[in-house]
Amino acid sequence: MSSPAPAARTPRRHGRTPPTPAGRIHRLRRRVAILFTLTSALAVIGMAVVAVHANDSSWRSQVDSELKLQTSGFAATVSYDDDGKLQYPDPGDGDYDCPPITLFRSVAGQVSPVATARRPCLQVPAAATQALAAQAVQEGDLESATITDHGRHLRMSAQPAGGPGSDDSGTVVVATVDITGDLNSHEQFTVLLAAASGILVAAAALAGYWLSGRAVRPALAALDQQEAFFADAAHDLRTPVTSLRVLAETGLRGEVDSAEVMRRTLRQSTRMSELVESLLTRARLRAGALRLNSEPLRLDQLVEAVVADTPAGGHTVTVQAEPTIVVADAALVRRAVANLLGNALAHGHAPDEPADIQITVDADGTVAVDDAGPGVPPEAAESLFERFRSGAGSSGLGLSIAAWVAHAHGGSLKVATSSRGGARFILRIPAHK
Repeated sequence: MSSPAPAARTPRRHGRTPPTPAGRIHRLRRRVAILFTLTSALAVIGMAVVAVHANDSSWRSQVDSELKLQTSGFAATVSYDDDGKLQYPDPGDGDYDCPPITLFRSVAGQVSPVATARRPCLQVPAAATQALAAQAVQEGDLESATITDHGRHLRMSAQPAGGPGSDDSGTVVVATVDITGDLNSHEQFTVLLAAASGILVAAAALAGYWLSGRAVRPALAALDQQEAFFADAAHDLRTPVTSLRVLAETGLRGEVDSAEVMRRTLRQSTRMSELVESLLTRARLRAGALRLNSEPLRLDQLVEAVVADTPAGGHTVTVQAEPTIVVADAALVRRAVANLLGNALAHGHAPDEPADIQITVDADGTVAVDDAGPGVPPEAAESLFERFRSGAGSSGLGLSIAAWVAHAHGGSLKVATSSRGGARFILRIPAHK
């Protein structure tokens, strides 16, 4: 008898847990901030490189122009007499001293110094000046070079000039300046520019992180609103859905009269409809998608209409109203007043006793709902208008929506202790003057 084949194993997938929507948004924020920083860094570094190169070229060109002016001006003072004898300024006159100038004579490609400064303002290596003079003769054009001597940076320029007639002779004028200070200034400029670029890149990084945070803030807010809506729906619909399922199972088993099952089902479905409407209203209010259709209306008449349309169920509701005009959205204000009245009818009385509710409408746009129930503990007053914070077994959506409606109209909703011993909810809508 053959043994049964082993059951196939389901392969396990190893890997990281996929990020949450909020995690993806935060990752996008970091990527945007990094991209913004890199782009800013490239721009700043590019401008810094251009600025450093422009500064270096500027001062070097200025130095070379001044040297060329010196060598050309001195070469113009050199001449030959009728016998071909070289004529040049006397070194004792000081024309050779600053910048140090050396006059070379070239014969058959060989250069030799003719006159040098007697009191030079700068000591220049003779070998370097002669080598540059020989190169200028060989090339037949102006030559420049930079040398380092005992920690100094020297810039030299050699200007060749032709000799008399067609013989292979001529002169070369070499001038030298010290560019150590210019180089140090250029290095300081480079360091300062690098530091400024670093500060700008850091500021760009902070700005990019802040701007990306502002950019993703609406997405995070929308995500929070979506998660809050799902949480509200899951929290509030769980009980009526469970009740409907129990009623259906009870009806199928025939344990309760079908008419009673239908009545209970109708009550639960009505409650579900009200919850769904409350959830959608609150979600639209939080998202700002519910625009106010404000117009002048009689607040006292609206409150009286809400009381008339709300089944009392054996409870007592009295209204004391002064003629009051407010500019508001009638549907939303009606919803807020109905929620406050419904809350008082549900929780504003002792168990198995009818509620005694009084509603007062003042001329300043204040609607006060007083009951004789257990009241609201002072420690719970601040969080009473948040979802899931009613503390009486309900979702708290009704009070939350009423608070949102009040704030949307520039008003407020507060809770205090009533003179009847219960709670006093004060809804204020600014009156129209």
